Amino acid sequence: MNMNGTHLIPAPREKVWAALNDPDVLRRAIPGCQELEMESSTELSATVGLKIGPVKATFRGDVMLQDLNPPTSYRIEGEGKGGIAGFAKGGADVRLTDDGEGTRLDYEVDAKVGGKIAQLGGRLIDSTAKKLAGEFFDNFSDIVSGERPGTEA
Repeated sequence: MNMNGTHLIPAPREKVWAALNDPDVLRRAIPGCQELEMESSTELSATVGLKIGPVKATFRGDVMLQDLNPPTSYRIEGEGKGGIAGFAKGGADVRLTDDGEGTRLDYEVDAKVGGKIAQLGGRLIDSTAKKLAGEFFDNFSDIVSGERPGTEA
């Protein structure tokens, strides 16, 4: 599965960069995130509960940040296992650029899934991934810009 997109975030690039590296902000922004811990400055572990079509699973995995170029870009690599539901692994290139008073975030994702979730079909997986990405960026933007009361990063 490949996916890419652009989101405008109404906050300065340095603030967006800091939030992308803040486990508390990410925990609140990632749909279904139950736990997110920084193991080091470039390694995180996460537990996320998801429902993809009829399959509901809890994925546990590790994420590594690579090719860091603060506050402009990095690559995220990770793998999560959801027991009998299957696995997901892949990466994303993330780039930040100034856009007026805000920040433009561009991303390109490459991911693979296996197990029961892979049997659901590409369209369902793709549409679920796009929906989850949209929810993440809406949540993230609201948190970073302070549009949610009491949630500013």
